[in-house]
Amino acid sequence: MTLPRPRPSVRKTAPLLGPGFRLYLGGESAGLVGTSVHLVALPTLAVLELDATAGQAALLASLAHLPTFLLALPAGGIVDRYAKRVLLVGTDLAGAVVVTVVPMAALAGALSMSVLYAVALVLGAVTVLHQAAAIAIVPQLVEPALLHRANARVGAAFGAADTAGTYVGTAVVAAVGAAKAFWLDALSYLVSACCASRIPEPGQPAAGEGRPRRRLAGEIWEGLAYTARTPLVRDLVFALTLTGVGVGVTGALFAYYLLTALEAGPTGLGIVMGVSGAGALAGALAAPRIVARFGPGPTLLAGFAACPVAGLPLLFARPGPVWLAALAAAGGLQLAAAAVAGTTQRSVRQQICPPHLQARAQQTSTWLVSGSKPFAALAGGAVATAFGARTALAVGTLVLVLPVIVLWRSPVSRLTAMPVPAPPPGDSAPARGARPPADAPGARPHP
Repeated sequence: MTLPRPRPSVRKTAPLLGPGFRLYLGGESAGLVGTSVHLVALPTLAVLELDATAGQAALLASLAHLPTFLLALPAGGIVDRYAKRVLLVGTDLAGAVVVTVVPMAALAGALSMSVLYAVALVLGAVTVLHQAAAIAIVPQLVEPALLHRANARVGAAFGAADTAGTYVGTAVVAAVGAAKAFWLDALSYLVSACCASRIPEPGQPAAGEGRPRRRLAGEIWEGLAYTARTPLVRDLVFALTLTGVGVGVTGALFAYYLLTALEAGPTGLGIVMGVSGAGALAGALAAPRIVARFGPGPTLLAGFAACPVAGLPLLFARPGPVWLAALAAAGGLQLAAAAVAGTTQRSVRQQICPPHLQARAQQTSTWLVSGSKPFAALAGGAVATAFGARTALAVGTLVLVLPVIVLWRSPVSRLTAMPVPAPPPGDSAPARGARPPADAPGARPHP
């Protein structure tokens, strides 16, 4: 029969290769270039120009993530109700306005840590809504069978943008100063908004269209309940939450430690972050082939396990170019593993999630994972203040071992193929896709 083999025609007409997905990918990549510049300029500005302490650096990181804890769940309900393209454009324009506050305050001689705290908090709120819409729109732009390929393409583009933005940010900071580098960040938001505004209306209806409006609290609860009762999703989100705690501790102090204890300077910081971004690019490109060769379960287990291992060199590093090169290589390995695991787990969750729950299910995960980071960052700052930054980094690295244990004991580790895509509401016909293993109880949306 020819029905099971529509591959050539699907590849020719798939939205993944069409203008909508290309515009989405170009806009989001442009925005990430600016964000990468921001991530070099912000710690340089705080630590080297405003003399921030370890506690202040941790507070700055905490405030950037705090809106995720406060707003991620309502953002899921909002994104499922309204046109995602409009939300992408609106949040990009808002982000451009927010980041210009930094260079404007510097010109006025009013730049302080308080200004950076405010910018981090407001920009974090804008980012929560933007990322919710950006993730939820992908299943509307591609066929279900191409979701993993699309997510891998997104991860690869983001890795390239991250690397380019980091090196551009390093050069711009060195040439004109950290505060002026935020003008480039603002420009990237405008480019992203321009691309998003040109995305054609998705061929599938928006997830919230045609459904009667319910109270937002009820819709949020529906997303929480779905995550809690779906075994594969529950275990993946739990593992990701533990990862968020570990990364929250280490990420809050990473740049501070490189700039102070390891005397890397903004150029050294940029080199390490740039190589790490290149690792993310390589991992995202390799993810589909790795999953096809070993299966989603072993791939996820190995990806999560590589992260704490790659974090060990930082605990023993000393100032000097040799250790800087070692840290760059370790960062590349860590982000390569994170990219492979990240695109795979997102594809698994998107495949089995009902279309009308995509944004709320994703935002439940975001709330738990990224929402844990502000508290982890504050805890890391407290440990660093009391016992030193190296001790805090060791604690964060140790926490990264816990997700590996969770996945080892979970049916996730036994997934040998991508699960069957969830059918639309009211459609009882099984969707085309890879057959889930018999021991994967979460391979259906409603176990």
